[in-house]
Amino acid sequence: MTVKTAKCHFCSECNGYGCPGELPGMGGIRNNINFQLNCADWNIYPRNVSDDDLYKCKKPVVRLAPITGSIENIGFATEEPYYQQIIDACIAAGIELSIGDGCPDEKIKYGIAALKNAGKKGAVFIKPYANEKILERIEWAKDVAEIAGIDIDSYNIVTMRNLVKLEQKTAAQIKELRQKSQKPFAIKGVFTGADIELVKEVKPEIVVISNHGGRVENRTGSTIDFFAEHAKELKNYAGEIWIDGGIRKERDLYVASYFGASQIMIARPLISALCKGGKEEVKRFVKDVLKA
Repeated sequence: MTVKTAKCHFCSECNGYGCPGELPGMGGIRNNINFQLNCADWNIYPRNVSDDDLYKCKKPVVRLAPITGSIENIGFATEEPYYQQIIDACIAAGIELSIGDGCPDEKIKYGIAALKNAGKKGAVFIKPYANEKILERIEWAKDVAEIAGIDIDSYNIVTMRNLVKLEQKTAAQIKELRQKSQKPFAIKGVFTGADIELVKEVKPEIVVISNHGGRVENRTGSTIDFFAEHAKELKNYAGEIWIDGGIRKERDLYVASYFGASQIMIARPLISALCKGGKEEVKRFVKDVLKA
């Protein structure tokens, strides 16, 4: 491992109360309110359904969420080794893969290299730059991308938006990306009424309900609460629905499936496991906690 000083506090329960407001780091905005709600609200759904009936649902596929910024947010001494280590650990744990991008460009290039080195493909999520720049990055990743996606909620990371000129995308712009990517296309970061209107117009192959782990400036609430309210509507306009945010235990997977998610994405617990015990700890979490 090459973690210099892990920014995760290795709390007994990763529920948003151990790292309030730690950005950079593992925390979130407004003292982690959305991080905390993401974790807590899985326990209240579905209402008026017994766990016996809930557990009759088919478990969704488990996938690594796109995570970058290993020096700033996780505590790695250097950037490149993180990407290979998290990809290798998730392969060993038997879960699907994703990579994201960031500033500087080396972050996505390290993710692409990690997938290539492992002989694997994954979902590739790009921040909402100008379309020309997004398509350039999709081209970089064409050999490892099974899915191309735009991370619309990262527009709400104010510092990133100003640094690299992120755009609030229109449906026409996203339709262009979908057509030119020549990959199954995902819109990640669906969490508001305006986002639903985008989905209605674009009708992407995949919608990912996400509030960036409670790390972006948008409305207060949890992803599962949003999903429970809008699941039926979203199913009319997307081929698949994925969800991330606060998934910590096996029951959460069944709740996601109950509302119609075909895949779930998970980040912080895998980062914590990697920093704490490397590949074996990631495998233990996936097998013994998620039972995936």
